[in-house]
Amino acid sequence: MRNPLPRRLLPALAAPFLPVQAEGQPAPPLTPSLVTPRERALHRRAVEAVIWGMPAVNFELMAQAMRGAGAAFNQVVYWSRPLSWKNQTLTPNPDTIYLMPFYDTKDAGPVVLEIPPAEEGSSITGSIDDGWQTALEDVGPAGADKGAGGKYLILPPDHQGATPEGMIALPSGTHAGFALLRSNLRGHSDADLGRAVAYGQRVRVYPVAQAASPPPTRFVDAAEVLFDSTIPYDARFFRALDRFVQREPWIERDRAMVDPLRSLGIEKGRAFNPDARTEEILATGAREAHAFLDAGYEALFSPPYFEGTQWALPVRPNLLRGLQSNFADRNSYPADERGILYAMGYFSAKRLGEGQFYLVALRDKAGQPLDGGGIYRLTVPARAPVRLYWSVTAYDRATHALIRGLDWSSRASNTPALRANADGSTDIFFGPTAPEGWRDNWVPTRTGSGFELMFRFYGPERPLFDKTWRLPDIERMGL
Repeated sequence: MRNPLPRRLLPALAAPFLPVQAEGQPAPPLTPSLVTPRERALHRRAVEAVIWGMPAVNFELMAQAMRGAGAAFNQVVYWSRPLSWKNQTLTPNPDTIYLMPFYDTKDAGPVVLEIPPAEEGSSITGSIDDGWQTALEDVGPAGADKGAGGKYLILPPDHQGATPEGMIALPSGTHAGFALLRSNLRGHSDADLGRAVAYGQRVRVYPVAQAASPPPTRFVDAAEVLFDSTIPYDARFFRALDRFVQREPWIERDRAMVDPLRSLGIEKGRAFNPDARTEEILATGAREAHAFLDAGYEALFSPPYFEGTQWALPVRPNLLRGLQSNFADRNSYPADERGILYAMGYFSAKRLGEGQFYLVALRDKAGQPLDGGGIYRLTVPARAPVRLYWSVTAYDRATHALIRGLDWSSRASNTPALRANADGSTDIFFGPTAPEGWRDNWVPTRTGSGFELMFRFYGPERPLFDKTWRLPDIERMGL
């Protein structure tokens, strides 16, 4: 039987005590040594807690960033222009207007998220997730309201009671969660941006108890804020996990984690205050978990989406089924795959492939990792299978966030002045400097660090799925 993992990954999986630092370089071996059975058990449990708790911590860090931007739960954080590098969430889209309503039903009771009807040239693509980032429902033309607009009623855990007429009930396993909404752009002119922002601000969030006369929704603009939710692989991870555990009820399928977390000092109703030695063990466990997750991430690129290329959808089918069904199959709970996904991105859609679809590449046509110091070309063939637009974004390979300090991070089919070739294809260039005459088709990278690419299809169409249209590999130039 053929080994399903690329040969280059075997050392990483066989040597879990060689963690990876944030810069993407191997860290020194774990020190000091784990002496007692208790210390070894704490270390193992710390590794598993990171993998299992990744989606919750990913959300908790975004909630902390939301508060840092000056917002609160049951309000909307938005970006009044396409994202800059100051948005340090994991693999965000810099070619749309983002709105992120954060909800919390603990004190407010059921919360209404109201989506406006789609109009000529204006629509929302998005999803509502619980605190574990499991999709409750999609919204907009590709969602439950089918573009007619709708009132989505987010219900607290174990809620009892009737749903008001005309509302779409969404039972949630957590009190807090969020929606990721994209107000789609016609183009990047000031008028287009203003129209998308104004349309997005027609979203409403309010407790259902106030539905007869909803108060104004507060919108907080985070365009100039460092909104950082990158994953810290040290004791800070466990502090974020503790905040989540203190706020949210246990889901029945996760009760097996109650005792392991208690041994790490995370217990509902008690302060998390590890001593120096325990904090040291937690940090080494987090680093080892990082190495495991990163090796698993690379393994997801075999097999590729298009045979013979480097492009892949880095999510296993069993995880997609679980996220779309709230893990209804009692014989399947792919926590490892879930940890890998939320170590590199956030949010999940109920129906992936209807509103959006994603492909990722870590390597060029020759199979070499993408190097921020090189010059690369990606040729997007004509007649891309999208109803709305396509975009391609470069991310820091180590953090999965936008590369810090750069003027822009992506190019899209609706980018102003983007130049097409005579045959309808489009060349996009990546590198620390733009090839002469191609600045409008160029995405900057940084010398000295690796990068990864995500290609987005908004409003994907059949040729993408039957693969009669293929995205070729990115190629390094000038070798």
